Amino acid sequence: MRKILLICTMAILVFACKTGTTAPTAPEPVSNAPMNKLDKTSQVGMKGNWQITNVAYPGSDYIKVNSFNLADSKCFVGSTWKFISNNNKGNMTLNSPNCTGFTSDITWYVNKEGQFVLKILDEGLKSKKVKTGFVLGVANQSENSFQLIDKINVGSKPTDVVYQFQRIN
Repeated sequence: MRKILLICTMAILVFACKTGTTAPTAPEPVSNAPMNKLDKTSQVGMKGNWQITNVAYPGSDYIKVNSFNLADSKCFVGSTWKFISNNNKGNMTLNSPNCTGFTSDITWYVNKEGQFVLKILDEGLKSKKVKTGFVLGVANQSENSFQLIDKINVGSKPTDVVYQFQRIN
């Protein structure tokens, strides 16, 4: 009887200590992205008022891109953006004369991987209530300019949409 009890106990221990395999989980929404690993240097460099001076991507003469689910990418040329680095808030305004005007508060940060994480906030909503956002690459950052790069698919082919920001103050 002791042998059976000992064998059962050993079997339970072996199976209890076995590492389990888990199926990969879907990525968390941007709103749940950890903010504890930030690239503070990049964020402080973006502090201030900026304007998008150019939006470029291959085939831009033939293909329309709906940027940030708001408007045609060409409507973002001339838009103004304010980034506040100490609280990761700001705002953006689309003011192209050929497009519908739009203004919104935003939250943003740059993570350690050099990705710019952006949420466009609806009026009256706090960022934790907004479950969607955008992740863009940061490139060519200097004191007076930087680029945000959005990766999109055009005809099943990856394409970069480059937003060129220029400091306005």
